[in-house]
Amino acid sequence: MIRRKNKNYDELVKYITDNQESLYRFAYTYVKDQQEALDIVQESIYKALSSINTLKKSENIKAWLYRIIINTSINHIRKNKRILLIDEMNDKSECEEDNLDRNIDLREAIEKLDENQKTIVVLRYFEDMKIEDIAKTIDCNISTVKSRLYTALDKLKIIMGEGV
Repeated sequence: MIRRKNKNYDELVKYITDNQESLYRFAYTYVKDQQEALDIVQESIYKALSSINTLKKSENIKAWLYRIIINTSINHIRKNKRILLIDEMNDKSECEEDNLDRNIDLREAIEKLDENQKTIVVLRYFEDMKIEDIAKTIDCNISTVKSRLYTALDKLKIIMGEGV
């Protein structure tokens, strides 16, 4: 049973409660399956609550929890050896057919990026994270995040241009 480990426990529980949909959507971008995404979020929350005493600063809760979800998702993918698609972008029924086609093309293009680039693009543009927060989340320096992001965007332009 998970017991209250330190003062960050309450803040983590509050963050999870307030952001449960975002956490689910983020896990879904990796596995593209509702039940598997729920399982990943549940496992990630368990891991986070179990190791809350390793979190040094409460202001790092978001980056720390997203890192746990990334690692759990990647481990799940490797374990199941499945090819997975990127998150469904909010395709609203009133979208024009042209926009729907572009969204599908974008999802397919993002799927062609390597794992690191895809993670950064999803965190930046789908989870609206700042570069500094992404750096904390994936545990690398800011210039590396920027470099990978710009490289990924260049690749996306090339991939999207090929389809035209």
